Amino acid sequence: MPSPWSRPAISPETSGLLIARAHDELLAGNEDRRLADVRPLVQESWRRSLASLVGPEGLPHLEFASDELEAYRRTHPLAGVMDMVRSLLLPGTAEESGVVVAVGDAAGRLLWVEGDRHIRSLTGDMGFVAGANWAEDAVGTSAPGTALMLDRSVQIRGAEHFNRLVQPWSCTAAPVHDPETRRLLGVIDVTGGPEAVTPQAQLLVDATARAIESELLVARLRAQQAPPPRRSAPSRALLRILGRDRALLEVGGSTLELSARHAEILLLLAVHREGMSAEALSEAVYGHPAVETLRPEMVRLRRALVPLAPRVVPASRPYRLPDDLETDAQHVLSLLDRGAHRVALAAYSGPVLPESAAPGVVEVRDSVRSALREALIAEAGVDVLLAYAETLEGRDDDEVLRLCLSMLPPRSPRRAGLVARIERLERD
Repeated sequence: MPSPWSRPAISPETSGLLIARAHDELLAGNEDRRLADVRPLVQESWRRSLASLVGPEGLPHLEFASDELEAYRRTHPLAGVMDMVRSLLLPGTAEESGVVVAVGDAAGRLLWVEGDRHIRSLTGDMGFVAGANWAEDAVGTSAPGTALMLDRSVQIRGAEHFNRLVQPWSCTAAPVHDPETRRLLGVIDVTGGPEAVTPQAQLLVDATARAIESELLVARLRAQQAPPPRRSAPSRALLRILGRDRALLEVGGSTLELSARHAEILLLLAVHREGMSAEALSEAVYGHPAVETLRPEMVRLRRALVPLAPRVVPASRPYRLPDDLETDAQHVLSLLDRGAHRVALAAYSGPVLPESAAPGVVEVRDSVRSALREALIAEAGVDVLLAYAETLEGRDDDEVLRLCLSMLPPRSPRRAGLVARIERLERD
């Protein structure tokens, strides 16, 4: 079946350049006459975005870690209609459809982002990924956030977006309601080029939202009994080990700073979820078998953890954590898997326990650093690569610098600085 998004694009009603200039003037605090040429819907959304102190170039906040996202999606009312969404909006070969389809909750948090592989890679750089908050008061004017704000279908073209990072894209979105109570359940969004904001696109997205509501009503009528009550999830435990040697353990709003040695042990047990023998753990920490040294250290670690995080107090034989312990390094890897390269780079605050010489930690550190570098080289856009080239790890990376140079247009003013840095590396 051919993709419905292959229709010819239509021209926007107003010049994108004119809209972009009106946007710049509004941000500067000027009531420019060009604002009169901007659609009232967009003007009002821009003003709400300003009132909410939305940054014009900020990245969306990631509301869910990977495990939390999976758990939340399973219980969301729209989980059962995702096959319908795919069949209506992404027929045929979804990964070559030319658009990205997103489904979010009533708060504007994206739960599913699917569709064209290449487009997803590019939109991921601006944080358009599952788990990100795209409410209007978080990222400004966009189809999903503004559709939720106005409770109606919305189309936003290119420069009409409040956030400049989103302005290369256009999108159409429609809210989805509970078929009986009319309570807002979420939003359906299609993002792509000009073909994503045609009149046909709006008709199709609106029809999909109505079809979903009908399917929800039919499923409810067929149900024999009410679903079981949702259990409240236990407090998530997070170990922050990027760019710091004294790791922070966060549990339920409380924070514990660990010693360097305790941070190494807890990180290794978080990575090796199946557990480690005393011999293997001591070699990973000390570089040689040192079981008699490790044991009293484990006693001190348990004593430190019991008051704050009894769920992550290590068990013995083998040493293991009774519950999963997430790390901010795993968070970065999860963002890379979702294609959110810019967000992953922003979340990467430095190497894993940078001063640690423990062999097991060095292995984790090198693995995370390599995964970040390889993902950016393979898939990230030039702006993200240039940002990586300014980090401690990327600034002397000849391959990254040359790749940035090859991706920049011939007249870019940034080329001269890259050439100078490459020449300096060659001299050194």
